[in-house]
Amino acid sequence: MNSQTEILLIEDDASIAAALKKELQAEGYQVATATRGDEGLARARENPCDVVITDLKMPGLSGLELVEQLHAAKPKLPIIMMTAFGTTETAIEATKLGAYDYLLKPFDMGELLDLVAKAVASSRLMSEPLEMGRAGPAQSAIIGNSRAMQSIYKEIGRVAATAVTVLIRGETGTGKELVARAIYQHSKRVAQPFIAVNCAAIPETLLESELFGHERGAYTGAHARRVGRFEQAHNGTIFLDEIGDLSLSTQVKLLRVLQEKYLQRVGGNEKIPVDVRVLAATHRDLDSAMKERQFREDLFYRLSGVTIMLPPLGQRTEDIPELVKYFMHRSGPELGVESPSIQSEAIAFLQNQAWPGNVRELENAVRHSLLLARDYPISLDHAQQAYTRARKTIDTADQTISGYFTELLTSAQRGETTGLHARMVSAMERELYTRAIQTAEGNQAKAARWLGVTRTTMREKLVHFGLRPASDKLEQP
Repeated sequence: MNSQTEILLIEDDASIAAALKKELQAEGYQVATATRGDEGLARARENPCDVVITDLKMPGLSGLELVEQLHAAKPKLPIIMMTAFGTTETAIEATKLGAYDYLLKPFDMGELLDLVAKAVASSRLMSEPLEMGRAGPAQSAIIGNSRAMQSIYKEIGRVAATAVTVLIRGETGTGKELVARAIYQHSKRVAQPFIAVNCAAIPETLLESELFGHERGAYTGAHARRVGRFEQAHNGTIFLDEIGDLSLSTQVKLLRVLQEKYLQRVGGNEKIPVDVRVLAATHRDLDSAMKERQFREDLFYRLSGVTIMLPPLGQRTEDIPELVKYFMHRSGPELGVESPSIQSEAIAFLQNQAWPGNVRELENAVRHSLLLARDYPISLDHAQQAYTRARKTIDTADQTISGYFTELLTSAQRGETTGLHARMVSAMERELYTRAIQTAEGNQAKAARWLGVTRTTMREKLVHFGLRPASDKLEQP
């Protein structure tokens, strides 16, 4: 977590404030505090922060009043509200007024940290400047001035100021999220929220609720009404990443929202109007998916008001030198390399490789090259070692997984074992979560971010596999 990420915590109970501050600081956040609603509002207005966490009942100004006034002043600032169970309807009202989300006390600390991580990511997507073409002072950039990328920039410019839905297609690692952010930042809705949802990272049983919300009692575990991401994005933009992974049932509900401009929460009958611009992205071949009836044609045409097809890195190799330099200077400070440099032979080598993992794979190779070279220029040997290591890791992993599957299937053919699917999934999950938590040195939030799962899911899996005990809940006195 970036140590410059600042959280403003507004809580009048000293013991709760101290406990929350301690947990947030342990995750790497800078935490400022306020004990009154009016004090917190003034501080948030005058000083930059990335996320606000506020109690509902406070002296000076209520949480509801704070949300209304702060959202009017800073509509892109995520506000998380904490409230007791009996004030759920008030929390719902706060969400309608602009709160990012809310938690009911007593809540699990992991649940709060997971929600804060999402809010921080949302704040970054909305507020961090994005350069296009060449790297500037911004941390994020779409790099490349090849003919292929110039066409992409023109497409972004043509669609950004319109209300049309945009479908961004391309292989994994080509930068689809960056294009969505560029469209948002150049749109007429830039002053309104930008909500990103990774459809592939949320379990199918929870995705519909995540998108559209749910009513209390809609399903087991739905203890209170929940406002979904579409409601939160009202008047703004929602980015649906990996749209090709939606189930057919969720596709039907999404299509209805796009056509009728209103939604119904899971388990509810109320029709809630929503005015949301939709940007979607996928790496899947939707043409084949439609032929196989795995993706609805009517939804495809509704989403693809305009389609932007991102080229793989192999089709714009002339951009690789600029990409390499950008990744060096972005990763250098983090890796302790003050003045990273690279020899021309090394750049030529990198430019001639296939890069099936696209820009993301190139970035990983550059980072590894920096670690090998340290304070010296990246040489041809360093680049070759980094590339070979990346390819060998992928090939070895594929061989290991393939060998394990073959062994189990052979065993099943002999009648020696049954239930292969459950055994394979369990074994793979256990290994993945074990490696992740070990690599993260016990930091659950970090491991969860790497795996693309919620912190709550991370904790549940660790407990299930006996890898790490669950933490206590934060109780409201």
